Amino acid sequence: MRESILLLTGAAIRGLRLERGLSQEELGEKANFHFSYIGKVERGEVNITLVNLERVAKALEVGLYQLFPFTLGDKGLSDKERHIESIVEMLKTEDLDKVRKVENIIEELLK
Repeated sequence: MRESILLLTGAAIRGLRLERGLSQEELGEKANFHFSYIGKVERGEVNITLVNLERVAKALEVGLYQLFPFTLGDKGLSDKERHIESIVEMLKTEDLDKVRKVENIIEELLK
């Protein structure tokens, strides 16, 4: 079990890194790690600490929970949470200008 969570977490980090077009070296620089450490994490060869996971998440500009997509799925999510997740997924592919516009619209709707 321990090995599988390391592999799953490493795969999630690799996927997020590749989505952002970053090399292991670039992610390492952003998180202040050597690129070889990033490679070991991605391959599940090291047991990364929570503090280091947080640094990786910040470097990838994601929430810490996004490094554990295998734990959530749709299990345990309320209907409201599923809708929020759907909105977030849609926004991930949009440029920053559109995301800001959506943010402004949401702020106006919630007033």
